[in-house]
Amino acid sequence: QVQLVESGGGLVQPGGSLRLSCAASRIIFSIYSMGWYRQAPGKQRELVAAITSSGSTDYADSVKGRFTLSRDNAKNTLFLQMNSLKPEDTAVYYCKAETGPRTYWGQGTQVTVSS
Repeated sequence: QVQLVESGGGLVQPGGSLRLSCAASRIIFSIYSMGWYRQAPGKQRELVAAITSSGSTDYADSVKGRFTLSRDNAKNTLFLQMNSLKPEDTAVYYCKAETGPRTYWGQGTQVTVSS
């Protein structure tokens, strides 16, 4: 069974940083496009950042210049470095893996930005 396990969330003050990780198992990680999505209370899930199997990245306008997405295919892990965090970044962050008709989601990790 495919597993995507997120970690690295937590409580941080505005202006702080967090690094999220998504560890994948039982998939050929390198062929999957990967992404981070987030969902705040009362809002729809939205794309934060995505990376293709070839390494091309795309970011939501709201996080450009603050967040950096990367992947380590040797470790089957996706990372999201989040800097200059704002209260509006507060949400549950989900990892997604996608290739062709196959899509998998992680269980999510909570990020709370508050003083």
